[in-house]
Amino acid sequence: MNIILKLPVFKMIILMISLLSTQAFSEDLRIKINSGQVEPLPIAIANFTGEEGGSSKIGMQISTVVSNNLVGSGQFKAIESAAFIAPPTNPSVRPNFTDWTPLGIKALITGSVKNINDQQIEVEFRLWDVIAETDLIGLRLSVNSEAWRRVAHIISDEIFERLSGDSGYFDTRIVYVAESGPQNNRIKRLAIMDQDGENHQFLTDGSFLVLTPRFSPTSQEITYLAYFKNEPRVYIFNLETGQQELLGSFPGMTFAPRFSPSGEKIVMSLAEKGVTDIYTMDLNNQEVKRLTNSPSIDTSPSFSPDGKKIIFNSDRGGTQQLYIMDSNGRNVKRISFGKGRYATPVWAPKGELIAFTKILKNKFYIGVMSPDGSGERLLAQGYLVEGPTWAPNGRVLMYFKQEAPIDDGKSTTVNLFKIDVTGFRETRIVTPSDGSDPAWSPLLPN
Repeated sequence: MNIILKLPVFKMIILMISLLSTQAFSEDLRIKINSGQVEPLPIAIANFTGEEGGSSKIGMQISTVVSNNLVGSGQFKAIESAAFIAPPTNPSVRPNFTDWTPLGIKALITGSVKNINDQQIEVEFRLWDVIAETDLIGLRLSVNSEAWRRVAHIISDEIFERLSGDSGYFDTRIVYVAESGPQNNRIKRLAIMDQDGENHQFLTDGSFLVLTPRFSPTSQEITYLAYFKNEPRVYIFNLETGQQELLGSFPGMTFAPRFSPSGEKIVMSLAEKGVTDIYTMDLNNQEVKRLTNSPSIDTSPSFSPDGKKIIFNSDRGGTQQLYIMDSNGRNVKRISFGKGRYATPVWAPKGELIAFTKILKNKFYIGVMSPDGSGERLLAQGYLVEGPTWAPNGRVLMYFKQEAPIDDGKSTTVNLFKIDVTGFRETRIVTPSDGSDPAWSPLLPN
């Protein structure tokens, strides 16, 4: 089995992060993103300046990525730079707020980029409250110049958190299955990219089938299921080192296992003699425990964020429905009672929602509900939509969507999409080839 890694997938690029200021801000400035469609907050994002206040190529690139991130979240509206009366020159210089209030701008972002040496740069930014006429937060980051894009994501997260009160999700990555070739002979490779689709890399070469990658919540590792010589095997892939470890051979497995919140266990479903049950494995000692024991198909388990509960789907009631149990397998309780069948449940990072796939009248849906089964909402639909995965702040879901086959019945396309948890702004994620089975990483460590 071959692994392709031209460059290290992950490295510690932040050499120094300095907090410049933290101030209270006006209540009119904070956006509210609890439910429904939000009126975007008008903001201005100035091009980051260069050495002596002039233009900077990297500075313009950083400000563009920050703008794309914030506007793409649906919570912000960036004012065109052509409308700026007097663009600021340096983040340390207090802007003339009377130049910005006529434009209806609530917040202003300024920044600069300076060369430290041939390989390192210093990036500084400030977020200004135009209403209260004060700065909200500022950061100074010293990084490798090749890491400018990640700097932009970190800045975006800081701004998002400061203005929304919720953590950001921009400094993250997506691992997924890249698909190519005819339907009857699909090549499936493991691939990874930033959450905005940039910095794309293939991790495997397509010589073996890979399925359902999952991120560890505590480290830069993923598990995935691979069919090597027609035998399903589970691997753990370390994204920092590029090394992988065979976790085991599991003939009855069809989905890769999911990590526990601590990262010390995995939960999985295994089929034996026509019966599929839920198991856990302790990664420290490889001890396997069986949690369910019924003449039904129990599959797709996912831990709650506190590790105390497990959500899974089962046909034990006659149709495929969602059930919750304690992490030791006790107190099983059905929570889905709507029409149709339910599958692939996954708990939201904060525990308040569960995402799932629903099949009803030959259509597929991505939906969410509360852990007690109440408040079911369907967010996306299509010929085939499946495999929801949460952004680390629980505000956005990603999944894959397969289009209906065209006339020859042999060709179709499969793409990744994301959507706000309120059901707005469904957006396709552009990838080099077809994509399925996405998994969203936690925020990257600094």
